[in-house]
Amino acid sequence: MLTVNDMNVYYGPIHAIQGVSFNVEKGEIVSLIGANGAGKSTILKTVSGLLRSKTGEIVFMGQKINTTVPHSIVRMGIAHIPEGRRVFQRMTVEENLEMGAFSQPSSGVGKSLEHVYELFPRLKERRRQIAGTLSGGEQQMLAMSRGLMSNPQLMMLDEPSMGLSPILVQQVFDIIKTLHNAGTTILLVEQNAQMALSIADRAYVLETGKIILTGTGKELANSDEVRKAYLVG
Repeated sequence: MLTVNDMNVYYGPIHAIQGVSFNVEKGEIVSLIGANGAGKSTILKTVSGLLRSKTGEIVFMGQKINTTVPHSIVRMGIAHIPEGRRVFQRMTVEENLEMGAFSQPSSGVGKSLEHVYELFPRLKERRRQIAGTLSGGEQQMLAMSRGLMSNPQLMMLDEPSMGLSPILVQQVFDIIKTLHNAGTTILLVEQNAQMALSIADRAYVLETGKIILTGTGKELANSDEVRKAYLVG
């Protein structure tokens, strides 16, 4: 579904992503794990067109998207759920969801809303509530559901557990599994390596802009190197 080949991204003189290559197959959950500053978020921003790679290519469903603008990438079927949730604080839950459907025909918005409310009844209960008054976990649920409104084939999630309590972290990962079971392919960026590897079909470990390890979620969770660096302490 997604192939990234030789991605190199710079912030001025800083070489943030250094020759990164990876792929995501249809129906998978693929996790990118690594310490803060390893380059995980930069990779997602580059795939979604917010940043540009100096070299290589990004191919989605057989089409090169290296120079495609972000809103067109959304229309192609990629939803990027950014770090920090970024809901529209002064709008209602339902208005946030409708904003997520900007790339879809207006005739299909009602059906998409029904689908989201079926998956997440709590959002239906709060559909008239101002988004900024929701709890952190509910705002994360809303951000993910807003992305789902674009009818994506691939959903990219950036640090969905950030700032949440352990109970809410578990709820968020349950939501990710629900979305996956409903047919959405997932590319997950996450500092909570243990949780990310527990649901991943495959994973890549990033360190200072480079992929240093790859394997199944189970293989990496049992790797002494990964356990010492990310799972112990």
